Amino acid sequence: MESTAITVSELSLLLVEPSDVQSRIINQSMRDLGVRNIETATTLAEARAAISKSQPDLVVSAMYLPDGTAEDFLNDLRARPETEDQAFMVISSVRDRKYLETLRQSGVLAILPKPFTAEDLDCAIRATLDFVSGQEIDLDYFDIISLRILVVDDSRTARKHIRRVLESIGATRFEEAENGKEATTLLREHAFDLVVTDYNMPEMDGRELTEFIRGDAMFSHLPILMVSSEDNQTYLNHITQAGVDAICEKPFDPVTAKEMLFRLLG
Repeated sequence: MESTAITVSELSLLLVEPSDVQSRIINQSMRDLGVRNIETATTLAEARAAISKSQPDLVVSAMYLPDGTAEDFLNDLRARPETEDQAFMVISSVRDRKYLETLRQSGVLAILPKPFTAEDLDCAIRATLDFVSGQEIDLDYFDIISLRILVVDDSRTARKHIRRVLESIGATRFEEAENGKEATTLLREHAFDLVVTDYNMPEMDGRELTEFIRGDAMFSHLPILMVSSEDNQTYLNHITQAGVDAICEKPFDPVTAKEMLFRLLG
Protein backbone atom coordinates (compact mmCIF):
# COMPACT_ATOMS: atom_id res chain seq x y z
CA MET A 1 0.00 0.00 0.00
CA GLU A 2 1.48 3.30 -1.11
CA SER A 3 0.88 6.14 1.35
CA THR A 4 2.40 9.45 2.22
CA ALA A 5 2.87 10.52 5.81
CA ILE A 6 0.72 13.47 6.78
CA THR A 7 0.94 15.75 9.78
CA VAL A 8 -1.85 16.63 12.17
CA SER A 9 -2.14 20.09 10.60
CA GLU A 10 -2.75 18.46 7.20
CA LEU A 11 -5.45 16.11 8.49
CA SER A 12 -8.89 16.79 7.02
CA LEU A 13 -11.79 16.10 9.36
CA LEU A 14 -15.58 16.01 9.06
CA LEU A 15 -17.32 16.60 12.41
CA VAL A 16 -20.94 15.43 12.53
CA GLU A 17 -22.58 16.81 15.69
CA PRO A 18 -26.14 18.19 16.06
CA SER A 19 -25.41 20.12 19.25
CA ASP A 20 -23.90 23.54 18.63
CA VAL A 21 -22.30 23.54 22.09
CA GLN A 22 -20.77 20.08 21.67
CA SER A 23 -19.62 20.97 18.16
CA ARG A 24 -17.79 24.04 19.47
CA ILE A 25 -16.16 22.04 22.29
CA ILE A 26 -14.97 19.24 19.98
CA ASN A 27 -13.86 21.69 17.31
CA GLN A 28 -11.76 23.64 19.81
CA SER A 29 -10.28 20.44 21.27
CA MET A 30 -9.24 19.35 17.78
CA ARG A 31 -7.66 22.74 17.08
CA ASP A 32 -5.79 22.57 20.39
CA LEU A 33 -4.14 19.39 19.04
CA GLY A 34 -3.22 21.11 15.79
CA VAL A 35 -6.06 19.98 13.51
CA ARG A 36 -6.89 22.89 11.20
CA ASN A 37 -8.97 21.51 8.33
CA ILE A 38 -12.36 20.88 9.98
CA GLU A 39 -15.72 20.78 8.22
CA THR A 40 -18.93 20.43 10.23
CA ALA A 41 -22.36 18.88 9.66
CA THR A 42 -25.39 18.56 11.92
CA THR A 43 -27.30 15.77 10.15
CA LEU A 44 -26.61 12.59 8.19
CA ALA A 45 -27.87 14.25 5.04
CA GLU A 46 -25.37 17.08 5.42
CA ALA A 47 -22.57 14.62 6.21
CA ARG A 48 -23.33 12.48 3.17
CA ALA A 49 -23.38 15.56 0.95
CA ALA A 50 -20.04 16.73 2.37
CA ILE A 51 -18.37 13.36 1.72
CA SER A 52 -19.75 13.19 -1.82
CA LYS A 53 -17.96 16.47 -2.54
CA SER A 54 -14.69 15.75 -0.74
CA GLN A 55 -13.82 12.67 1.30
CA PRO A 56 -12.07 13.60 4.57
CA ASP A 57 -9.24 11.71 6.24
CA LEU A 58 -11.40 11.23 9.34
CA VAL A 59 -15.09 11.35 10.22
CA VAL A 60 -15.95 12.17 13.83
CA SER A 61 -19.60 11.57 14.61
CA ALA A 62 -22.00 11.81 17.52
CA MET A 63 -23.99 8.64 18.20
CA TYR A 64 -27.44 10.15 17.64
CA LEU A 65 -28.34 12.56 14.83
CA PRO A 66 -31.70 14.08 13.85
CA ASP A 67 -32.06 11.76 10.84
CA GLY A 68 -30.24 8.63 12.00
CA THR A 69 -27.31 7.29 14.00
CA ALA A 70 -23.56 6.91 13.68
CA GLU A 71 -24.18 3.23 12.98
CA ASP A 72 -26.42 4.11 10.01
CA PHE A 73 -23.74 6.43 8.67
CA LEU A 74 -20.95 3.91 9.14
CA ASN A 75 -22.94 1.14 7.45
CA ASP A 76 -23.52 3.43 4.45
CA LEU A 77 -19.81 4.16 4.19
CA ARG A 78 -18.76 0.51 4.53
CA ALA A 79 -21.22 -0.53 1.81
CA ARG A 80 -19.55 1.64 -0.85
CA PRO A 81 -16.17 0.71 -2.38
CA GLU A 82 -15.02 4.33 -2.51
CA THR A 83 -15.66 4.89 1.22
CA GLU A 84 -15.41 1.39 2.76
CA ASP A 85 -12.02 2.21 4.32
CA GLN A 86 -13.07 5.59 5.69
CA ALA A 87 -11.45 6.31 9.07
CA PHE A 88 -14.31 6.80 11.53
CA MET A 89 -14.49 7.87 15.18
CA VAL A 90 -17.52 8.08 17.48
CA ILE A 91 -17.92 10.47 20.42
CA SER A 92 -20.81 9.35 22.60
CA SER A 93 -22.21 9.32 26.12
CA VAL A 94 -23.44 5.73 25.58
CA ARG A 95 -21.71 3.29 27.92
CA ASP A 96 -23.52 0.02 27.16
CA ARG A 97 -20.89 -2.32 25.68
CA LYS A 98 -23.49 -4.45 23.91
CA TYR A 99 -24.94 -1.37 22.20
CA LEU A 100 -21.48 -0.32 21.04
CA GLU A 101 -20.52 -3.80 19.84
CA THR A 102 -21.73 -3.25 16.26
CA LEU A 103 -19.59 -0.15 15.95
CA ARG A 104 -16.54 -2.02 17.23
CA GLN A 105 -17.16 -4.82 14.74
CA SER A 106 -17.49 -2.29 11.93
CA GLY A 107 -13.97 -1.05 12.48
CA VAL A 108 -14.15 2.35 14.13
CA LEU A 109 -10.75 3.70 15.10
CA ALA A 110 -11.99 4.96 18.45
CA ILE A 111 -15.08 5.36 20.60
CA LEU A 112 -14.56 8.36 22.87
CA PRO A 113 -16.76 9.17 25.86
CA LYS A 114 -18.52 12.43 26.57
CA PRO A 115 -16.76 14.20 28.15
CA PHE A 116 -13.43 12.96 26.74
CA THR A 117 -9.96 13.85 27.94
CA ALA A 118 -7.24 15.53 25.90
CA GLU A 119 -5.25 12.30 26.19
CA ASP A 120 -8.16 10.26 24.76
CA LEU A 121 -8.43 12.58 21.80
CA ASP A 122 -4.68 12.71 21.23
CA CYS A 123 -4.48 8.89 21.10
CA ALA A 124 -7.37 8.76 18.63
CA ILE A 125 -5.80 11.39 16.36
CA ARG A 126 -2.44 9.58 16.43
CA ALA A 127 -4.21 6.36 15.47
CA THR A 128 -5.85 8.17 12.57
CA LEU A 129 -2.55 9.58 11.32
CA ASP A 130 -1.01 6.10 11.41
CA PHE A 131 -4.05 4.64 9.66
CA VAL A 132 -4.06 7.26 6.90
CA SER A 133 -0.30 7.57 6.43
CA GLY A 134 0.60 3.88 6.42
CA GLN A 135 4.00 4.01 8.12
CA GLU A 136 5.79 0.66 7.98
CA ILE A 137 7.27 -0.57 11.27
CA ASP A 138 10.73 -2.08 11.64
CA LEU A 139 10.87 -5.38 13.55
CA ASP A 140 14.15 -6.92 14.71
CA TYR A 141 13.54 -10.45 13.44
CA PHE A 142 10.81 -10.06 10.84
CA ASP A 143 10.27 -8.07 7.67
CA ILE A 144 6.73 -6.74 8.12
CA ILE A 145 6.13 -6.93 4.36
CA SER A 146 6.79 -10.68 4.26
CA LEU A 147 5.03 -11.46 7.56
CA ARG A 148 2.41 -14.18 6.93
CA ILE A 149 -0.72 -13.42 8.95
CA LEU A 150 -3.85 -15.49 9.53
CA VAL A 151 -6.88 -13.32 10.45
CA VAL A 152 -9.77 -15.20 12.09
CA ASP A 153 -13.12 -13.51 12.74
CA ASP A 154 -16.72 -14.42 11.89
CA SER A 155 -17.40 -10.82 10.83
CA ARG A 156 -16.22 -9.98 7.31
CA THR A 157 -16.21 -6.30 8.22
CA ALA A 158 -14.06 -6.93 11.29
CA ARG A 159 -11.61 -9.02 9.25
CA LYS A 160 -11.35 -6.26 6.67
CA HIS A 161 -10.70 -3.65 9.35
CA ILE A 162 -7.98 -5.77 11.00
CA ARG A 163 -6.32 -6.24 7.62
CA ARG A 164 -6.56 -2.53 6.82
CA VAL A 165 -4.95 -1.62 10.14
CA LEU A 166 -2.13 -4.13 9.65
CA GLU A 167 -1.67 -2.98 6.05
CA SER A 168 -1.29 0.57 7.33
CA ILE A 169 1.88 -0.49 9.16
CA GLY A 170 3.31 -2.47 6.24
CA ALA A 171 1.80 -5.98 6.29
CA THR A 172 0.86 -7.41 2.90
CA ARG A 173 0.38 -11.18 3.21
CA PHE A 174 -2.91 -12.46 4.65
CA GLU A 175 -5.22 -15.44 4.77
CA GLU A 176 -8.68 -15.22 6.33
CA ALA A 177 -10.97 -17.63 8.18
CA GLU A 178 -14.51 -17.15 9.49
CA ASN A 179 -13.99 -19.31 12.58
CA GLY A 180 -11.50 -21.52 14.37
CA LYS A 181 -12.47 -24.60 12.37
CA GLU A 182 -11.65 -22.92 9.06
CA ALA A 183 -8.45 -21.61 10.61
CA THR A 184 -7.24 -25.11 11.52
CA THR A 185 -7.60 -26.13 7.87
CA LEU A 186 -5.57 -23.14 6.70
CA LEU A 187 -2.92 -23.79 9.34
CA ARG A 188 -2.42 -27.27 7.90
CA GLU A 189 -2.19 -25.92 4.35
CA HIS A 190 -0.02 -22.80 4.82
CA ALA A 191 2.85 -21.54 6.93
CA PHE A 192 2.12 -18.49 9.11
CA ASP A 193 4.13 -16.14 11.34
CA LEU A 194 1.20 -14.71 13.32
CA VAL A 195 -2.43 -15.53 14.12
CA VAL A 196 -4.84 -12.65 14.84
CA THR A 197 -8.17 -13.98 16.10
CA ASP A 198 -11.49 -12.95 17.59
CA TYR A 199 -12.82 -14.66 20.71
CA ASN A 200 -16.56 -15.18 20.06
CA MET A 201 -17.03 -17.28 16.90
CA PRO A 202 -19.31 -20.15 15.85
CA GLU A 203 -18.16 -23.79 15.55
CA MET A 204 -14.75 -23.13 17.16
CA ASP A 205 -14.08 -20.00 19.18
CA GLY A 206 -10.81 -18.20 19.88
CA ARG A 207 -10.01 -20.14 23.04
CA GLU A 208 -10.54 -23.49 21.29
CA LEU A 209 -8.40 -22.35 18.36
CA THR A 210 -5.66 -21.30 20.76
CA GLU A 211 -5.77 -24.69 22.48
CA PHE A 212 -5.52 -26.41 19.09
CA ILE A 213 -2.48 -24.34 18.11
CA ARG A 214 -0.70 -24.80 21.44
CA GLY A 215 -1.45 -28.53 21.42
CA ASP A 216 0.14 -29.24 18.05
CA ALA A 217 3.93 -29.27 17.79
CA MET A 218 3.75 -27.96 14.20
CA PHE A 219 2.05 -24.71 15.26
CA SER A 220 2.78 -24.33 18.97
CA HIS A 221 5.45 -21.67 18.31
CA LEU A 222 3.00 -19.31 16.55
CA PRO A 223 2.34 -15.97 18.30
CA ILE A 224 -1.40 -15.45 18.88
CA LEU A 225 -2.95 -12.00 19.18
CA MET A 226 -6.60 -11.92 20.25
CA VAL A 227 -8.65 -8.88 19.24
CA SER A 228 -11.90 -8.99 21.17
CA SER A 229 -14.63 -6.89 22.78
CA GLU A 230 -15.17 -9.55 25.45
CA ASP A 231 -15.17 -7.98 28.93
CA ASN A 232 -15.79 -11.07 31.05
CA GLN A 233 -12.64 -11.37 33.15
CA THR A 234 -13.18 -15.10 33.75
CA TYR A 235 -13.26 -15.73 30.01
CA LEU A 236 -10.17 -13.59 29.49
CA ASN A 237 -8.31 -15.52 32.21
CA HIS A 238 -9.20 -18.79 30.48
CA ILE A 239 -7.94 -17.41 27.17
CA THR A 240 -4.64 -16.36 28.73
CA GLN A 241 -4.25 -19.77 30.34
CA ALA A 242 -4.93 -21.41 26.99
CA GLY A 243 -1.83 -19.71 25.59
CA VAL A 244 -2.76 -16.42 23.92
CA ASP A 245 0.30 -14.16 23.76
CA ALA A 246 -1.59 -10.86 23.86
CA ILE A 247 -5.17 -9.61 24.08
CA CYS A 248 -6.27 -6.22 22.82
CA GLU A 249 -9.72 -4.71 22.97
CA LYS A 250 -11.69 -3.57 19.96
CA PRO A 251 -11.52 -1.07 18.34
CA PHE A 252 -8.20 -2.22 16.86
CA ASP A 253 -6.02 0.67 15.71
CA PRO A 254 -2.51 1.15 14.24
CA VAL A 255 -1.00 2.42 17.50
CA THR A 256 -2.15 -0.72 19.35
CA ALA A 257 -1.12 -2.92 16.42
CA LYS A 258 2.43 -1.53 16.49
CA GLU A 259 2.73 -2.02 20.24
CA MET A 260 1.44 -5.59 20.02
CA LEU A 261 3.70 -6.58 17.11
CA PHE A 262 6.75 -5.12 18.84
CA ARG A 263 5.83 -7.11 21.95
CA LEU A 264 5.23 -10.36 20.05
CA LEU A 265 7.79 -10.16 17.25
CA GLY A 266 10.13 -7.21 17.91
